Amino acid sequence: MQIDVSFDVTLADGLAQLEAYNKHHYRPNTYLHKWWARRCGTTFRLILKHLVPDPVLRGYYTPGGLTGKIIMDPMMGGGTTLHEAIRLGANVIGGDIDPIPILQARATLADVSELALEQAYQRFFRKLRTELDPYFMTRCPTCGIQTQTWFVLYAARRRCSCGPVLVVDSLILRQEMDGSVIRLCQDCHAIVQGDVVCGCGGMDAESLPAPLIEKQTAVCTQCNQLFHDDLTTPYFARYEPLVIVAHCQRHNLFFKTPDWIDREALQRADDRRGQLNLHRADYVIEPGRKSRHLQRRGIDNYLDLFSSRQLLYLEHALAFLPQDEPLIQLNLALLVSTSLEFNSMLCGYKGKQKRRAGAIRHTFSHHAYSFPYTALENNPLYHRKASGTLEKLFQSRIRNGRSWARQPRERDLSEEKSVFVDIPGEVDAGVEVSDVHELRSGTQRFLLKQGSATHFDLPDGSVDAIVTDPPYFDSVQYSDLSAFFRVWLRQMLPDGANWTFNINDSAVDPHKSDRTSRYTELLSAIFSECQRVLRKDDGRFIFTFHHWNPKAWAALTTALKDADFVLINRYVVHAENPSSVHINNMKALVHDAIFICAPKEVSRKVVWQRPFQINTHDSYQFCYDCATLLGWMLENELEDEEIKQEWRDILR
Repeated sequence: MQIDVSFDVTLADGLAQLEAYNKHHYRPNTYLHKWWARRCGTTFRLILKHLVPDPVLRGYYTPGGLTGKIIMDPMMGGGTTLHEAIRLGANVIGGDIDPIPILQARATLADVSELALEQAYQRFFRKLRTELDPYFMTRCPTCGIQTQTWFVLYAARRRCSCGPVLVVDSLILRQEMDGSVIRLCQDCHAIVQGDVVCGCGGMDAESLPAPLIEKQTAVCTQCNQLFHDDLTTPYFARYEPLVIVAHCQRHNLFFKTPDWIDREALQRADDRRGQLNLHRADYVIEPGRKSRHLQRRGIDNYLDLFSSRQLLYLEHALAFLPQDEPLIQLNLALLVSTSLEFNSMLCGYKGKQKRRAGAIRHTFSHHAYSFPYTALENNPLYHRKASGTLEKLFQSRIRNGRSWARQPRERDLSEEKSVFVDIPGEVDAGVEVSDVHELRSGTQRFLLKQGSATHFDLPDGSVDAIVTDPPYFDSVQYSDLSAFFRVWLRQMLPDGANWTFNINDSAVDPHKSDRTSRYTELLSAIFSECQRVLRKDDGRFIFTFHHWNPKAWAALTTALKDADFVLINRYVVHAENPSSVHINNMKALVHDAIFICAPKEVSRKVVWQRPFQINTHDSYQFCYDCATLLGWMLENELEDEEIKQEWRDILR
């Protein structure tokens, strides 16, 4: 098998270095809903191409090549393996313990009518706007014309012994390319443009509102006390509206202080809040490694993370979702759910930067819950295709995704300047089946299973290759974060998934005190199940991995040993954008090791040379050395304690 002896690392690196910066532009059909830690689709396509038996069809830009093969990903997350394999003609099996990956794979792999989806969306969007536009209307401060609010900026309410204070991330609202700024007056909260001096200097101190400060000021200069939040107040009410942002047909973009019309609209929404058909018992926050950060701030219910207008949007979305066509309902439910990343009071503001990729710092910009001082309340029904609006998300996640699925494209690096080229004959879509026996014939069929990857209802030796990206030791518990979306999807799609799954079956477990042994135990069980369902003659178990921690490498080595896998080969490829907010200024690896494993009893003998030191100063070499040492340990059948000691000694 080609991948046993060679892999085009040069091509993989060239493609991944481009894709890593904007993965969603390269594979839009796989990005319908938020998920975390996605790997480059180009890398996984290239891995699968090296499994193609016919040399004529192995070229990266050649369509197909895996017809008649069954490819499996038992921990599919964002679904990269399934999408790449189905494009090549394979039948695929995908599994995940969390419902969201299952629902997203079903929605994006199914061949649904684009026209029917478009028409259903337009009806849905019109109904929402009819009901909710009155809550999002404002007036231009120059001409008084009525227009839709784009977003509202809020300041955090804090206190000291002197009284209340308002805190923002920055007093600057916008920096123009000519260097001029739009800013907030610290004293009266007025919006000031350019070098204009605010006219509040002569105002009586008692007439001024609460002081407005930037977040760097943590201690009151008068009483020397730390500012603190009032944790007895619901989270959404811990903010004060400061700035309305909208567009006027005559005067373009404007920033204005909320007037009585704006405050009246906010009050009407607040008055409706207690009457909404949203039951707090359905949205209780369960404790987890990440959700505990909410509870420490006095937040025990997901409803409190949304403004009253945002909850009105969600209540009406639940009511207006089409019920007659399951796949259309599924797509629109996922669209509404993923819009919440841009439509909660956890969203921050980044529009002050000169280079503005979008005004919204979304809810999970840091793979965790973060709490802005300047909160941004977005209007999800804004008529422009602006950041985080339904119009923008439908365009980028569904229209663009479906268009790409009909005619996938890849970057061609052969020219001086890389360009996108069509891959004729490929489609990123298939037919869902409910039984593994239906995968033995036909092409581009997919079988989805929600549950623990420690057991699949599959015959022994029924899978040609397993290609996956397992959860990393001590990585973020994504099923904990995804509860932010899951509580809403459960209401929109009550019969769409098993919503009461056991999070303890996740390999990244937030509840056990001994996470190392739990991770090893579950990973061993998962890998053993992979060994069982894999074909023994030429089946391959392929996965990507990187980590700094010796405990992670020891757990991985032990799991492979327990499952009777040996390492046939390893390759190291570029994986991460080094400027990513998630790894910037951290001791982060930007490469993945690709492990090519086979069942021990049938694999050819591979002799591994033990590296006596690991290069910890270079991401590529570190991954290469660690992967090589893992191969040596498996070859020499070290005991568990010996494995742990070897990794401790070499990575200390």
